[in-house]
Amino acid sequence: MEIAVRFFQDGGLFMIPIALILLIGLAIVLERLIYLQLARRRNRVVFESGLWPLLQKGEFQKASKAARESGAEVGEMVAAGLARFRNSQSRSDVEYAMEEGLMEVLPRFEKRTPYLATLANVATLLGLLGTIMGLISAFTAVADADPANKASMLSDSISVAMNTTAFGLMSAIPLLLAHAYLQTRTNEMIDSLEMAGVKLLNLISETQAGSTARSEG
Repeated sequence: MEIAVRFFQDGGLFMIPIALILLIGLAIVLERLIYLQLARRRNRVVFESGLWPLLQKGEFQKASKAARESGAEVGEMVAAGLARFRNSQSRSDVEYAMEEGLMEVLPRFEKRTPYLATLANVATLLGLLGTIMGLISAFTAVADADPANKASMLSDSISVAMNTTAFGLMSAIPLLLAHAYLQTRTNEMIDSLEMAGVKLLNLISETQAGSTARSEG
């Protein structure tokens, strides 16, 4: 602990904004993880336990009402598809409607996640800037120093200046890893919604085929 405190103190003023960036990034990561986990569970329960049984029974009106009232992203997408299905029996029209619904809810999954890459880049740049400023100060300080002490003073000053680059990288690397992980989780959420849309489209096609066969028979 003492080593970490000394490391932070020796880094200079640029350590403070880098630390703030790290804290902001970690807060975003925590919030996004909680949101995506709750959204995944909510969408799975709404679709598998609420909407899908109604759809399989052919109760599209009840399913549409339940989808609108669910408050889940999958519900909004299904509601958009069923609303179009009432006015058009075309599979492509229903598919386009659900794609529009998916595009409306997509920003909720990606919200604030792109900031992590930006924060990581800023932390790295601040670390480099802090090192450069520290080196400038170091060379300025040793310019008028005793020649016998210049080497040791310059070595100590460079060591301190490099702390900001190290801390910038220590902050940027986990933020970049978290960004990649959240992107993967977001893509998984999108894939699950698209799969639910495909199931609905296939069910609609089967329903239409069954109605056509009964009318011909």
